[in-house]
Amino acid sequence: MKLRLISTLSMALVLSACATLSPDYEEPTVTLSSFKALPSEGMIPAFEIGLRIINANAHPLNLDGIVYTISLDGYELVKGVGKDFPVIESYSEATVQLTAAANLLTGIRFVTNTMQQQKESFEYEFKAKLDLGGLYPSIRVKEKGDINLGGSNRPSQ
Repeated sequence: MKLRLISTLSMALVLSACATLSPDYEEPTVTLSSFKALPSEGMIPAFEIGLRIINANAHPLNLDGIVYTISLDGYELVKGVGKDFPVIESYSEATVQLTAAANLLTGIRFVTNTMQQQKESFEYEFKAKLDLGGLYPSIRVKEKGDINLGGSNRPSQ
């Protein structure tokens, strides 16, 4: 009797999970929309990062949280998390703001290396994981490119 109850509950859970996943679900588009320095207290610089999120689905997008990193030339300078974001309604877009602080020791290593090599360009990489909660898979975003101090900047994703 106990086994039958557990089996029935398990089957109901699996079926309800499958029903919530829409076959025409389209992964939301996420792009880096802004990156600016904020006034900081103390020695550690702070930044505001804007992410533009496009929800091309018939259901609202509820973000449970975001984890992100920003690297220059392989040095992970900024890492942070965020939560409590507004719901992105169906077929709409929104910009979410993240606040982060730089890793001071990694920043010192990056500046020291840059001064020794006297580089004119840097490779940047932005990575983020958006947790949608529930049964939807997390969205992973990775944007790479070059920052050229003497000319054009190229994203390369």
